[in-house]
Amino acid sequence: MLQNRLYYQDPYRISFTTTVLQHAIDEQARPYAVLENTIFYPTGGGQPHDTGHIADIAVVDVEEVDGEIRHYLESPLTIGGMITGEIDWTRRFDHMQQHTGQHILTAAFVELFNYPTVSFHLGRELVTIDLGTEHVSADELHAAESLANSIILENRPIEQKWVTQEELSSYALRKQVSVGEEIRLVIIPDFDTNGCGGTHPSTTGQIGSLKILATEKQKKLTRIHFVCGGRVLDQLGTVHDELTDVARLLSAPLGQAAAATQKLLEAQHMLEKQLEAANEQLLAFEAASLAERKTIVIRQTYTNRSMQELQKLSRKTLALREKAVVVLVSDDGEKLQFVVSRTNSLVQDMRTVSSIALPAIEGKGGGSASSVQGGGARTMSAEDLSELLERSIPVHA
Repeated sequence: MLQNRLYYQDPYRISFTTTVLQHAIDEQARPYAVLENTIFYPTGGGQPHDTGHIADIAVVDVEEVDGEIRHYLESPLTIGGMITGEIDWTRRFDHMQQHTGQHILTAAFVELFNYPTVSFHLGRELVTIDLGTEHVSADELHAAESLANSIILENRPIEQKWVTQEELSSYALRKQVSVGEEIRLVIIPDFDTNGCGGTHPSTTGQIGSLKILATEKQKKLTRIHFVCGGRVLDQLGTVHDELTDVARLLSAPLGQAAAATQKLLEAQHMLEKQLEAANEQLLAFEAASLAERKTIVIRQTYTNRSMQELQKLSRKTLALREKAVVVLVSDDGEKLQFVVSRTNSLVQDMRTVSSIALPAIEGKGGGSASSVQGGGARTMSAEDLSELLERSIPVHA
């Protein structure tokens, strides 16, 4: 069967001619073809499948099912006999670069810090490995990346060997192989030996370079995001374009974008503090105006006021009165919110108020005997809710 897998014999082969053994429709109504041999790599071992064309029909997926390689097609194949096929070489070589870069980075973490890789994912834009450790320091990331790139730049040969189970003891494997037959080793001399069924270049130099981009906590693991080869240039181009846009918006040279951003953030922070002080002053003026009312119950409705603002305004108003109950309601267009509070000189339990009002607006709330708050649906107007809250106060002083 291995003789039929031309991608192992020559991973650089782009086109081929073969015989159609079967074309059919699977259980999900996907048309596919089985060929006498193939250069199309099926999804497996963390590496995605190849794409391309067979008899001018796009190959959209390649999977191994019950020992046969199925080439899933954009439309059904209507011919038999001899056909030609061609893979998307750009996609294939990208996968070769990323997968081999993963081997090298994984080996670097093992050699330097004995951090094993427990899983690997080759995505469309980024590659990730999950390391069996909860924390990786910045210095460790730098050291592993530096070692990986030195192995790449040395342009070491990459050997591929088929061995038997009995022959495995002759090799220093990074981890135990998961198959008992058709064992394929990918070997970077004096650095890494690993069982793998993926496609790889003939030398490490063809990976180009490797760059770690980010880390992410995954329970007791650490996920490393990185890219290799052409993807490094893609990431560099994307970052450069973004920084150029930022620099233009800041009216600063590209090399001074960070400093200009820092100044902008400092100015924003100062403005936020000034705005907060101004808001506090406005609330104080509003509270003074409310407190001047001659009634015991001070009732007011608003539009688009936050719960925090209602609570602050209530506290500031009560601080200016010896005896009062403040009823504040806000309507933001989607829901109603309210605050009802009293001075300590009164004894009414405000929880009675919320127990009557909340069911009327299908709402939720909480509080204490002296102050309650809540919110709910717009089943009535803000003014109607305000009146209901006032009527619900047990006894007016």
